[in-house]
Parts: sequence; C-alpha cells; structure tokens
Amino acid sequence: MSEPVRAGTEQRWCEDVTLVFHNSGGRAVGSGTVAFGTHVVDGLGIDWATRESTVPLPTPIRAGARTEKTWTVCVDAWRVPLGMHIETRDVSVQWH
Repeated sequence: MSEPVRAGTEQRWCEDVTLVFHNSGGRAVGSGTVAFGTHVVDGLGIDWATRESTVPLPTPIRAGARTEKTWTVCVDAWRVPLGMHIETRDVSVQWH
C-alpha cells in the first residue's frame, strides 16, 4: 500500500484520501478492509481527537496488479469547529 495522498474538500470535516494497492503475492486478494485514523486538528496544529472509520478494500486485486482508489473520508461536522480541520494520518489494511 502507498502512503495516503490527501486532498481537501469544500467541507472542513471531509477530505479525499487516495491509496495505491500493489498485490505482490501469487494469488488474487478477494477481500479486506482499509482503516482510517482521522485526526481533528486546530489552527496551531494541536491534535484534539482521532476518529476511526473502515471501508472495504477495492477487490479483487489480481496477483501482480496495482489498483488505485480514492475515498472521501469525513467525521461528524460538529466535531470540527470553525478554525479546525481534519487530517487522515493513519491508514492500515487488513488483507483476507
């Protein structure tokens, strides 16, 4: 999995997160999950909270193949007051 590439959206409580997956194994990946750790950050860079979310892995991923997927990751709007924003810093994958 690549490092996440983040891009802002019109709402400060959402951002687009793009990942590239490379299946270097000898068989297709048929299922899995992607977990996001999204941090609520104030204007000074202080991390106030982390919200977790999961989405299905974009499967199948053939052996030797690469696939790219972008998700819009959001937290509840009330969790991100004016002057604050989100940063999805933590990403992990569970391959099945």
